[in-house]
Amino acid sequence: MLLNDNEIVLFQGDSVTDCGRAYTDPASLGNGYANLIASRLGYLYPEKKLTFYNRGISGNRVVNLQSRWEEDCLALRPTWVSILIGINDTWRRFDNDDETSVEKYEASYREILERTKERLGAKLILMEPFVLPTPEDRMTWRCDLDPKIQVVRKLAKEYDALLVPLDGLFAGAVSQAEPAYWAPDGVHPSAAGHALMAEAWLRAVKAL
Repeated sequence: MLLNDNEIVLFQGDSVTDCGRAYTDPASLGNGYANLIASRLGYLYPEKKLTFYNRGISGNRVVNLQSRWEEDCLALRPTWVSILIGINDTWRRFDNDDETSVEKYEASYREILERTKERLGAKLILMEPFVLPTPEDRMTWRCDLDPKIQVVRKLAKEYDALLVPLDGLFAGAVSQAEPAYWAPDGVHPSAAGHALMAEAWLRAVKAL
């Protein structure tokens, strides 16, 4: 188990992380993978007295994280920062013709990692953005998303972060049940999809 006593874990990202959290309640974790992780760790390791924050915001792209990083990350003084961002950077290209280039995605992502390391020295967990082929037109997104996934993998290695390989894990899960079982719209996970994510995260920190 990599988390030590009294550590603070921050979950950051878009709607997949947000998952219905109450913005007026700083302790709200939403109804998704962040809540599952906090619940499981609280049960397994009560003596560690871990603290969890969720600051995911629906619709966010990496530039949105960049603009609110001071308030929604650095000011919270987390010792672990878990980030899942990128699907909206792809989605907006296809629904609004508002593309985020791979170069811009990497530069913005790198900047928040740099600030986090310099200001906090926090440990990092990078989660791959993902998309499942349901409906079928989601497959056309791969040309945009795949290079961004490669950026996340590269940054994880460069910044000595744990990597949670969600895109590959969901691709494997599709061999057990149809894509819509895991994410009805290819983007937002079902309860089972969130459980898959939580399990992968917990294994990455050696909690299971």
